[in-house]
Amino acid sequence: MRGANSAKWVAGAIVIALAATACGGGDDSSNKGAGQDGGTFRLGITEPVAIDPYNSQESEGQLVTDNLFTGLYEPTADGQVIPTLATSKKVSDDGKTWTFTIQKGTKFSNGEAVDAESFIRGWNRVAQKTAASDVAYHMAGIEGFEDVQSGKAKTLTGLSAPDPYTLQVKLSAPDFEFYIKTTHTVFSPVPKVAGDAKNKAFNEAPIGNGPFKIQGRWEHNKSITLVRNDSFGGKKAHLAKVQIDILNSANGVTLEYQGFESGQYNWARMPTPQLPAAKAKYDPQGEWLNVDTNGMNYLLPITDNGSLKTAKAREAVSYAIDRDAIIKGVFQGMYTKSTTILPPVFKDVYQKDLCVSCVKQDKAKAKQLAKEGGLKPGTTIELGYNTGAGHEEWIQAIKQQLESVLGVKVKATGKPFAELLADQQKPKASGAYRFAWGADYPTPDNFLFPLLDTASINKDANGKVTGDNRGRYSNKKFDDLLAKARATQDQAGRNDLYKQAEKVALDDQALIPLWNRTQLRLVDTKKFKNVKMDFHENPTLAEISLK
Repeated sequence: MRGANSAKWVAGAIVIALAATACGGGDDSSNKGAGQDGGTFRLGITEPVAIDPYNSQESEGQLVTDNLFTGLYEPTADGQVIPTLATSKKVSDDGKTWTFTIQKGTKFSNGEAVDAESFIRGWNRVAQKTAASDVAYHMAGIEGFEDVQSGKAKTLTGLSAPDPYTLQVKLSAPDFEFYIKTTHTVFSPVPKVAGDAKNKAFNEAPIGNGPFKIQGRWEHNKSITLVRNDSFGGKKAHLAKVQIDILNSANGVTLEYQGFESGQYNWARMPTPQLPAAKAKYDPQGEWLNVDTNGMNYLLPITDNGSLKTAKAREAVSYAIDRDAIIKGVFQGMYTKSTTILPPVFKDVYQKDLCVSCVKQDKAKAKQLAKEGGLKPGTTIELGYNTGAGHEEWIQAIKQQLESVLGVKVKATGKPFAELLADQQKPKASGAYRFAWGADYPTPDNFLFPLLDTASINKDANGKVTGDNRGRYSNKKFDDLLAKARATQDQAGRNDLYKQAEKVALDDQALIPLWNRTQLRLVDTKKFKNVKMDFHENPTLAEISLK
């Protein structure tokens, strides 16, 4: 899942001395236990790319889609996978056939039954060529996917329903973690009224089977309102309503913080200049939330075109960045440096300092590699980032460092998030982009396959990249290791292959790690109970209740 969230720093040189403050826990014991039903929970986001499961992809869109739809499984905040509508699962010895039994008696909010056919309908809807889904690649392992994506077929041959509440999935290659992938909202069931993926009425007011349903429709650049779905087949939500304001992408983080300060919002991000004061004020009141999440922050280099086409040029950029100085001066010590592609929370595969160029700035090494990699002084490097989420100042810090160390010219361009994603997809994209990735589901495969596997590039007839491998990285050795991992039933053996694949990608500097993902939020625990952060870094709306 692409992340739009981050933090902000005080304008000026990155060596500004700022008081360091330790990160607090934010676990208030009064924020536990059963509460009262009712109430409206309010928060702000920037404009999502989509809220329909066929193309919901970044944290803003996932906030809505996660609460409108329920699939076979879901991830807990700590990365466990628990069943929701799947009452059982079975996998064949070769890892290619999965059989799921679906809970009977649940319905969509319009009264239609949720059964095996509703899952098949939803998955076929995503995979169709005309959908042009950016997240369809999650289904790439299902038999018949390539034919549907190319327009040769309309349905996935690997999907069948032996009876109304049994879903059978045949894969084109072994994958012993396939059930984990079904936690992604792209695997949601949909009702018959959904139609195809270009059904605008459904795109803007999806009818789901989750704990909430949409009230009215998505008012673009204005608001989305969710209300409790009293026909939900699981544990009912306590909140009566969730009011989501869509804020200006140029200053969304600031507006969230101001909204919390004024009492308008019950959940908010903060501009980094306000972090010390916000922590001092809200942590003692139990309204400060600090979570190390299943996410990472990178620079995404375009590897098939432009100034960073060579591995040595990319490595030169990595060596030229002083991550420690940026963390101290920009993020006020509240982030930690990243030296891996996979996050530290994946403890069984974490390889500290695997990215040698990330450990410490080395100006001489950077200059040497730039020369060897064809990155000449005076070369222009395009550097794209999304506005409204507090990235402007650290982007400027990296721009200054690259220009100072390498003698290049960095053209930093900020755009709204949806436009940034569109730029990454363009056939002639070049340079690097601000990039963050939060796990869609708790497995290393969810970083390695979508971001770096050749199968995740997915170019259309015009050369537009519709998958999440926006850097166009392609290495057969990497692909083979990942395929072998998927076909390995033993978890320890699978983890060893993930480690090998990560090293191959970092040797190529396919991604440039920056800092690990730490999310800081203000939460209204005076009025609400059980206000926590879910696996996707959003509030646990289905669990929140009035005090």
